[in-house]
Amino acid sequence: MSSQSALEVQDLARWFDVSPPWLTRVLERKPRRILKAVDGVSFSVPRGSTFAIVGESGCGKSTIARLAVGLHHPTRGEMNFAHGAGRDGRMRAQMIFQDPYACLNPRWRVKDIIAEPIRELGLRRGAAAVQARVRELLGLVGLTRGDGEKYPHAFSGGQRQRISIARALATEPEFLVCDEPTSALDVSVQAQILNLMMDLQREFGLTYLLISHNLAVVRHASDEIAVMYLGRIVEQAPTEMLFRNPQHPYTRLLIDTIPDLEAPNRARPPLAGEVPSPIDPPSGCTFHPRCPHARDVCRQVSPPMVRDEDGRAIACHFPLATARLSTSADFAAVSAN
Repeated sequence: MSSQSALEVQDLARWFDVSPPWLTRVLERKPRRILKAVDGVSFSVPRGSTFAIVGESGCGKSTIARLAVGLHHPTRGEMNFAHGAGRDGRMRAQMIFQDPYACLNPRWRVKDIIAEPIRELGLRRGAAAVQARVRELLGLVGLTRGDGEKYPHAFSGGQRQRISIARALATEPEFLVCDEPTSALDVSVQAQILNLMMDLQREFGLTYLLISHNLAVVRHASDEIAVMYLGRIVEQAPTEMLFRNPQHPYTRLLIDTIPDLEAPNRARPPLAGEVPSPIDPPSGCTFHPRCPHARDVCRQVSPPMVRDEDGRAIACHFPLATARLSTSADFAAVSAN
C-alpha cells in the first residue's frame, strides 16, 4: 500500500442474495437471484483529499460507503486502510449519514449524543474532560454550548447535520465516509455544510470519501471523481479533468443534466432509458442499452478499465475522444427504443 494513500480498494464486490425462500424456489422452480450491488471496483484515496463516487440511485455507491465502515462485509476483494491512530493501528474511520433526522436519537440531549463515542472509546477521562470536549466540538461545527442541552427535534436539518458531524469528529477520525451528507437539506444550507466540511478538512487533515448523486456538489468539494454505473466504475479522473473533458458517454450524460444559471434554457439531452436491474444486468457493457453509439462489441464484451498517463481511467470500447456524441437527437433515439 502506498504511503500516500489513506485507502486502497482492489476488486471489491458485494453481492446480496435476494432469492425467494428455499421452499418457494423448489415449488415454483425458480433459480436463486443475486443482486450484484458492487462488482469489481478498484480505486485509491490519497491522504488529505476528497474522493467522490457519483452515479444514479442503485449504482452501488452507498454500498461502498457501508463497506468502508464495516456495516457490510465484502463478497470478494480488499478494502485496506493505511496505518493510523486507531487501537489496532488502522486509520480511524467514521461515517456521516444521509438523513440527519433519522440518525440522531430523539430521546437523548445533543451533549449526550456527542459524548457517547468519547466515553465508549475512552478518549477522555472524567466527566469534566468529556463535557469540555463536547463543548469544543459544538464550537467547531458552529453550534453553541447551550445547544448541547437541547434535543434533536429543536434543530433544523442543517443544524442536525452539524450535530452529526460533531458526533463523527468525537471519535477523532482520520477518514470520514460522507454518504449523501447534503441531499436531505435545502439548497441554501448545502453550501454551508460543504464549506464546514472543507474547513474541518483543512484544519485536521481529514480524508473524505464523498458519496453523492449531485455532480454540482462533488465539483465544489472533491479532488477526484469516480463515476459508477450498475456496480462498476466506468470513469475516474481528477475533478476538473472530468468536467472539462468527459470521456465516457454516461459521464457526459450526467454532466449535461447539471443546471446552468448562465444558460438555463439550453438544449439538454434527456438521460436515455431506465437503469437496468442489477439482478439481471445487460451483457457486455452494461450501459449499451442507453448508449447512443453502442456497437456489436459493446453488447458482447465488457470493456476493461484502461488508465492513461494523465491519471484518467475509463471502461469504454469507444470513448468520446474517438466517438463523439453528435446531437441530442441521438439520445432521444435511444430513449424511444
